[in-house]
Amino acid sequence: MSVIDDQLVAVAPVTVLGIGNIILRDEGFGVRAVEYLEEHFHFPHDVRLLDGGTLGPELLHFVTGTQKLLILDAVAGDAPAGTVYRFEDDAVMAHFQEKMSSHEIGIQDVLAWLTVTDRAIPNVVVLGMQPYEVAAGLALSSEMAAALPAFAHRAVEELIRWGIVPVERPQKSRRSA
Repeated sequence: MSVIDDQLVAVAPVTVLGIGNIILRDEGFGVRAVEYLEEHFHFPHDVRLLDGGTLGPELLHFVTGTQKLLILDAVAGDAPAGTVYRFEDDAVMAHFQEKMSSHEIGIQDVLAWLTVTDRAIPNVVVLGMQPYEVAAGLALSSEMAAALPAFAHRAVEELIRWGIVPVERPQKSRRSA
């Protein structure tokens, strides 16, 4: 076992990874999406939801060995704000060539390192949304916040394609006074 193997953490077969910088409003959309999923769905024990924030290369310790990786992120493309993007296979690395921020450099490096060391993750999908506002602030823009539930359900659809069926948690209803 190599030095790097000794430093790895236990990894689930399926990982849902939210990345982004939550202090830049919509840039933190991937992290907010994972938070939404944790709050609204129950996942089987072999699925790990991970707030990757802006960890970058440190994510290697959390994803090496996973078989299916769903990355949730804000995606800067040429389409209008609110556009949902989906990338898989070779398109994933091509997407990360167009870097929006430093955390995307990190995840690109992680995926490349896994590939060159014959540890590539067999199934990687990036699901993202074009941000409305990337500026200092902790809250998502009202448009991104409104889009979050539908986006989370798109993420659940991706997991269902992989045979993972999350169960929606019953939401506590508000009682009127």
